[in-house]
Amino acid sequence: MFDTTVESTYVWLGLAIVSAGILGFALRVPTAPPPDAKPVARTIDSVAASPHEATARHPVDARRIRIGAHRVGLRGPGGDAHASLAYGPVVRVAGGDGDRLRRVLRGVPPERAFGSETTFARVLDRTRTREPSWQPAPETLIVRRVTWGDANATLVGA
Repeated sequence: MFDTTVESTYVWLGLAIVSAGILGFALRVPTAPPPDAKPVARTIDSVAASPHEATARHPVDARRIRIGAHRVGLRGPGGDAHASLAYGPVVRVAGGDGDRLRRVLRGVPPERAFGSETTFARVLDRTRTREPSWQPAPETLIVRRVTWGDANATLVGA
C-alpha cells in the first residue's frame, strides 16, 4: 500500500521535466512590449518629403537604434521593432562622421561647415554607403533636410 509503483515514478519524472520546460519558456517571455519604430519613421518621412529645408525632433524610447538608408530599427527590453522609410535614402549621422556633419544636423548651414559643395556631396555619399549598425539610442532624435546646390540629404542623428 505504501510502496511506490514503477509507473508513478515515471509519471512524476515526466511531470517534473514538462514543468521545468514550461517554467523556462515563461521566464523567456519579455515583460515589456518592443519599442514602436513607426512614429520615428513617420517623423523621418515627414522631414524627408518636405520640398524645403526642414527640421524635426522625436523622442526615442529605446535602448539602441539602427538607422539605415531605407529602414529604422529600435531595440528595447521587449525586443526589436523595425519600420521602413518611404522617402529615402537618409543619411545617418553617427560618432565617426566627424563634427562637420553633426554641426549641419544641429543647424549650421552646410556652406559654413564644409569648404565646398563637392566635399559636402562626397561626405554624404560616403556616409550613405555605410552599413547600418546598432548604436546607443539618444533621448531625442534630430532629423534635418538640407540642400546645397545639387547635394541634398535628410540627416538623422543626435
